[in-house]
Order: sequence, then structure tokens, then C-alpha cells
Amino acid sequence: MRKKPHLRSLLALLPLVVLLLPGSAGAAAPAAEEHAPTSTRTAAPDGARVLAERRIGPRVRDLTVSSPALGRDAKVRLLTPDGWEQRRPQDRWPVLYLLVGGDGNHKAWTEDYASRIQELPALRDVLVMMPEMPLFGFYTDWFNRGEGGPPAVETFHLDEVRPLLERGYGAGTRRVAAGESQGGFGALSYAARHPGLFRAVASYSGFVHPSRDPHAIRAAMTYLGLDWRALWGDPVTDRANWRAHDPYHLAERLRGVPVHLSAGDGTAGPLDPPGVEPDPVIPGLEDPADPFPEDAVSPTETLMARQSRALADRLHAVGVPVTTHFYAGTHSPPYWAREFHRSLPTLLRALAPAS
Repeated sequence: MRKKPHLRSLLALLPLVVLLLPGSAGAAAPAAEEHAPTSTRTAAPDGARVLAERRIGPRVRDLTVSSPALGRDAKVRLLTPDGWEQRRPQDRWPVLYLLVGGDGNHKAWTEDYASRIQELPALRDVLVMMPEMPLFGFYTDWFNRGEGGPPAVETFHLDEVRPLLERGYGAGTRRVAAGESQGGFGALSYAARHPGLFRAVASYSGFVHPSRDPHAIRAAMTYLGLDWRALWGDPVTDRANWRAHDPYHLAERLRGVPVHLSAGDGTAGPLDPPGVEPDPVIPGLEDPADPFPEDAVSPTETLMARQSRALADRLHAVGVPVTTHFYAGTHSPPYWAREFHRSLPTLLRALAPAS
């Protein structure tokens, strides 16, 4: 019988619990300089606008955005390129959308994952955009039983934040996207739902085929006290809406976009500490018809590997260029940071100007 660990991860859907871990969106921010936006062109046509900027450190800025789509203010972290502070109105840089998991913490890639992205010479000519997301937001405009309304996460990221960054913060039109867990889903879903928006995408332990495992979404959201049908509706009666957001069913729309998929098998791997504790037991997570292996300490990651393998097969079948890396390991940040570095050359090649 598994012992109850701390909430290190919760499905692919909630890798870090926002209210319990230091450095999360709910924790106190480090001392930083807050000031007015650097550009007067910081309002989007739909009413979204930048309220404030905060200098966190060299090349790192946090924007506070008033978002009608979310119905509240939200944060966007930027890792800025060299020369950004002296930018002219016409200056533009390629953009990496670097997305986080279900806790939606915009600080995670720079503070929690030991990714060292601030130190990478290859990112000194790239604007890295790391947006906040509501808890378990799943990079989608919520169905809300057919009535829509907040949280409209996709609208916030693509129709509010993107124009703001392109108007006033030097964001260009050469874009790639990558993310872990729900962020991996977001990168793929956004690219498939908006052909031409991203030149390459990468998923690390991503929940990339949600309609394969609707029971897992039901279990996780119920565990968190959320209405699971508010996301995309009922997986049977609203099947078309589930599929309209599922990268597996949108695979043909990714033709011409290089895709990188990676995931662990859920067993303890080389980056896990000795005696790694198992994931918390979530009632209803396991499908009795497809049980988890006995040696899986991270059933979350087992699910992610199954979904990523299914998507890889589908992408190959429809002619999408895809690379994969499947390995022994759990649903945890050391693997996401490693896989980010592994996929970065592919992402950067896609950002290069066309010859």
C-alpha cells in the first residue's frame, strides 16, 4: 500500500500545488523595482492592457496585465534579449512561448525548475514569454456548460498578451512554443488550432491526448474541488468540443511544424532521488481496463507516456515531422529541464530567419 507523500505532483494537470510550494504565484514576490510600462502602446483592442512592470533581475521582467478574458489581473514573465531595454519602435525579436503546468505559475521556468534559461547564450537573442494560467486552466477557453466566459485562457494568451507584446515589447512574428505537463498540451493545441502561429513546438510530459483519458481529468479536477465538465463539457455529449482541442485529433493541422515529444514511463529514473516517493493516490485516476505497471511510482507520468506515444504514432501517420525521447523517469522538474535543453536546438532552428 502506498504511503501518502507530500503533494509533489498531481496528474499531468497539476505538477506543483500553488498554495503549498515556495516560489509559487501565491508566495511573496522577491524584492523588485515596480514601475509604469515602458511603452504607451500597451492596450489591446479588446481592452486588455499592461498595468505595471516589475524588474525582477537582469533581463527578467514581470508584467501585470488586466485581462477581460480571465476576468482579473494576471502576470506574464519575460526573459528579454540583449539590447531590449534600448529597443526602438521597429525592433523585433523572435519569441519562445515557454508554458508551465496546471498550477499556472509564471515563475516556474526561471525559479523552480533549475532550467538555467537566464544563463543560456542561445537565448540572448530571443524574447521568452512565460504567462500565468489559472489553476488547472488547461490552456483553453472554458466551456462553462455552453455559456463560455472566464477563464478564457486561450484568448488571454493569444488574443490579449500576444498583441500587447507585439505592440510595445519587441515581440516578432517568428514564434515557437514549448511546455511541460499541461504546458505541453498548450503548445501543441495552440499550434494546431492556429496554423501558422508557431514554427515548432515541444512537449515535456505533456497531457497531449486528453480525450483518450477523460476519466483522468474527471478524477484530478474532482480531487481539486473543480467542476470537470466546465472545461470542455461532457466527453460523450460534447465529444466534438473535446476533439476540437485535442492535438491527436488535430494532428493533420500540424503538418510542416516540427514537433518534439518526450515523457518518462513513470518508474524511478536517473534524475529521481533515492527512494523517491510515489505520487498521491487520486481516486479514479487508474483505468481498470488499463492498469498502471506495478513498478510505476508516478502514474501521472505513465499516462503522459501513453498519450505521447499515441500522438507520436498519429503524427508519423499524417506526415508531421516528429522527434521523440521516451525514458525511465517520473513527472518532475529535473526531467522537464533536461528535455527543454534537448529540444532547444530544434526550436532555435525554427526561429532562424528563412534563408
